[in-house]
Amino acid sequence: MALKIGNTELPGSCILAPMAGVSDLPFRLLCHEQGAALVCMEMVSAKAIAYHNRNTEKLMQIDPSEHPVSLQLFGSEPDLMAEIAKQIEERPFDILDINMGCPVPKIVGNGEGSALMKDPKLVERIISRVAGAVKKPVTVKIRKGFDDDHVNAVEIARIAESCGAAAIAVHGRTREQYYSGKADWDIIRQVKEAVSIPVIGNGDVDSPQKAKAMLEETGCDGVMIGRAARGNPWIFHQVRAYLEEGRLEPRPSLEEIYSMMLRHARMQVEYKGDYTGIREMRKHISWYTAGLPHSAKLRARINSVESLEEMEELLQEIRKS
Repeated sequence: MALKIGNTELPGSCILAPMAGVSDLPFRLLCHEQGAALVCMEMVSAKAIAYHNRNTEKLMQIDPSEHPVSLQLFGSEPDLMAEIAKQIEERPFDILDINMGCPVPKIVGNGEGSALMKDPKLVERIISRVAGAVKKPVTVKIRKGFDDDHVNAVEIARIAESCGAAAIAVHGRTREQYYSGKADWDIIRQVKEAVSIPVIGNGDVDSPQKAKAMLEETGCDGVMIGRAARGNPWIFHQVRAYLEEGRLEPRPSLEEIYSMMLRHARMQVEYKGDYTGIREMRKHISWYTAGLPHSAKLRARINSVESLEEMEELLQEIRKS
């Protein structure tokens, strides 16, 4: 099931969601290898790019082997967003995504992320300016609405299409819900029926069966997986096997999980250095090992690990126990 976004052809319909602090370069590469049809980068601030922030530069690094890849920009000033979009267009990403879904208080407090859904006129100005400034496909990620009293995903999706967006991703929760409760897939169906550009559904897809159910129930063109991919890059391979061949693959073996953790840790350290790489790897280890034998013991000890060698020794020790 291929999916086309603008002039970018995706080799499937299962996409890694952009997740701050998670979808960095090493994790994207692992998900790409496992069959993610598109990997989305951590969101970057238009203002931070304008101020030449060094950390932001690191966030925008792309590996030649991870294509197709989407770079996600956030901000609330139409002119600045367009200017930055034009400035970074020569970078090797395939798709430029505008974040209108982030629920984090700091982002929302600045009038960015999901706060934009409260101002459809501003949404219109941002998307039309950005889409008009670049030749690469521009997509938009939104939520069901800001809260239950302002469910306007359909209105925002129509605006996005009319302003030149090539696709829209819809998370079936409001900003007020964050990630709690059940995602409303019906709003994804309503958006799909309202626009002719591809619609990507997001929310509660944590298995191949759920991916298929979302596609069937909403008619959406692709599914986006976020939290269910943490510690589980295999999910993309599993979804693909189920959608394309009707085959349910077994869960990865303990050996496969430990091999993936070790590889991820090595990549993380190579990319971010020992100090940052090991500290960031701790949360990934917690996700990889959730529900495994001795996982509580491992999580209790992982926070004191300071180097790659120590991490490798600890993982080998737990694996043999």
